[in-house]
Amino acid sequence: MHTTIVGGAILPHAPQFFTMPETEDKKTVARVKKVAAKIGKKLKALEPDLWIIFSNDHAEQFFHNTAPPFTLHVGGEASGKFAGHSFHWKIQGEIALELVRQLYKQGFDPAFTSTARIDYATGIPLTHLGVTSPVLPIYVNAYLPPQPTPERCYAFGQALELCVTAMGLRTVVLASGGMSHFPGTDRYSNPALSWDKRVLARIAEGNLKSLAGYDEAELDENGNVELRCWACAAGMLGERKPDVVSMEPSWHHNYASLAWFKSQAVDYQAHYPSIKPELVALTSALHGLAHDTHERDQYLESPTAYADRFNLIPEQRNSLIKMDVSAMLAMGVHPLVPFLARLNLGLDDGKS
Repeated sequence: MHTTIVGGAILPHAPQFFTMPETEDKKTVARVKKVAAKIGKKLKALEPDLWIIFSNDHAEQFFHNTAPPFTLHVGGEASGKFAGHSFHWKIQGEIALELVRQLYKQGFDPAFTSTARIDYATGIPLTHLGVTSPVLPIYVNAYLPPQPTPERCYAFGQALELCVTAMGLRTVVLASGGMSHFPGTDRYSNPALSWDKRVLARIAEGNLKSLAGYDEAELDENGNVELRCWACAAGMLGERKPDVVSMEPSWHHNYASLAWFKSQAVDYQAHYPSIKPELVALTSALHGLAHDTHERDQYLESPTAYADRFNLIPEQRNSLIKMDVSAMLAMGVHPLVPFLARLNLGLDDGKS
């Protein structure tokens, strides 16, 4: 399936990266920043038309006033400050407003803002990546129940992918947050590292859709409410293996960094493929052998005469005469059909 999502990344945004308290391991922070800088260099080389970043609101701008599940920034610029750092990015406002319109048509009702600030959840990843181009921030409600379900977040990302692809926008998608941490609670010093590793293992295989399947209670129990941002990005990226998978655990927060630099998702090679147009005749011949006694009798009397009844190219004809299943599978024949044909012909070779 064609997509204009040319790359993406998921990066942590821990405030300790900028505040650097004595309790923070400076070597760990340095490694996280180094990985992000490398990712940023490769993503910028893709020369995208649009940078989208999903981040959550830490009880700052939306929390007490209004808490929409998804909010797009449609203003022309946005600024913010945190720990002595000033943030300022131009915003792809016109594109954002058009995306709001298109999402409405797809059954999503995101909010939009012209005045939201850039907080550290957005500013830290963009700073570490070295992004200076205009961006499109999308705020996801991760902390104030009721939050959007992971499944809904993934579907929101899918809808956005359809929009930017229809608009022909070469897009890099970023997600900020995670992994396990429990800010403000008595579990702050106990991130769920084993759970995080299991999640990363599935993503490393290219199974990004797995993020849509986690129960809300499971995310909360394991300190991963921010994976909603990941799920949004996953919906845009589709099923593709990451080129970078990095985990840096700390005593209070597991820092995961991932990146994708390839524009197309890897096609999954199914065990049971569709019937190719050029294999319809051969499939019809095999289907008859699998399900019709009269057809089997004719084949057993003369495989050559049976094969000559069908409009087959030489390679297909020879494989049918010899009942060469390996050759048929190499052509892309649906494996169930020759399996049943051979089985019912009494030619089973013990591989059933």
